[in-house]
Amino acid sequence: MNKLTDTFVLSNGVKVPCIGYGTYLTPDGEVAKNSVMEALKVGYRHVDTAFAYGNESAVGEGIKASGVKREDIFVTTKHWVIMRGFEKATEAIDISLKNLGLDYLDLYLIHWPCVEKVSPDWKEINAGTWKAFEDAYKAGKIRAIGVSNFQKKHYDALAEMCEIKPMVNQIEFHPGYTQPEAVKYSQEQGMLVQAFSPLGCGAVLNDETLKGIAAKYNKSVAQICLRFVLQSGLNVLTKSVTPSRILENTQIFDFELAAEDMATINAMPELGFTGWLPENAPADALV
Repeated sequence: MNKLTDTFVLSNGVKVPCIGYGTYLTPDGEVAKNSVMEALKVGYRHVDTAFAYGNESAVGEGIKASGVKREDIFVTTKHWVIMRGFEKATEAIDISLKNLGLDYLDLYLIHWPCVEKVSPDWKEINAGTWKAFEDAYKAGKIRAIGVSNFQKKHYDALAEMCEIKPMVNQIEFHPGYTQPEAVKYSQEQGMLVQAFSPLGCGAVLNDETLKGIAAKYNKSVAQICLRFVLQSGLNVLTKSVTPSRILENTQIFDFELAAEDMATINAMPELGFTGWLPENAPADALV
């Protein structure tokens, strides 16, 4: 990846810009609207939100107000757990489209899989949700469909019951938490892996190992982390509401991490892991 507009190509041929502008914990209203406008102004063409973030409407306003053509922006949002099953998921898709003020989504994800401790019918519930995704995909409401926070058992159960396989798996990935098995398996199944929380929710920014590598390249620790994700072959999602950092997070294409530095980062002990996995995620992600 040599520039901000470089893309990954999904299994159905849809192209995804290599860096996405994330909006997790971005307050609804003017903050979200203005930050999305700023991101698009400096060159981002991939915006990631979710129903659960509570800011879809403001994100949509920012997209509209940016002046960038809709077809030039890749927009992702995610289905939330309160709308599981075919009928509710069908409704959820239309709600998100209305919130965003869009005629179609570029990517729609199951935010969290239903798991056994929520319902003994978790496999069927996930399959019903996915069927709504497939129908919307066939109808042209969504250009690509995928999952988030899925591990092998959740993917395998869904794959047994679906017609169209997921094209994306969005998971936590950053120095200090790289989930090599999940990444490898997802890629083997033909999914693009997207990395959320590439800075470990900020926990990695004071790590001495990363500070040393950053000094070597005359870059910030954040830029090292983002470059590490891209060189690991993942689509990176980065987030800030500060204009200077929104821009800084795009300035990662004028250097390349040496193999020994990639190895050093990959060997780091656990750091910055949220603790969220499908079976032990926050309660409101499970029910």
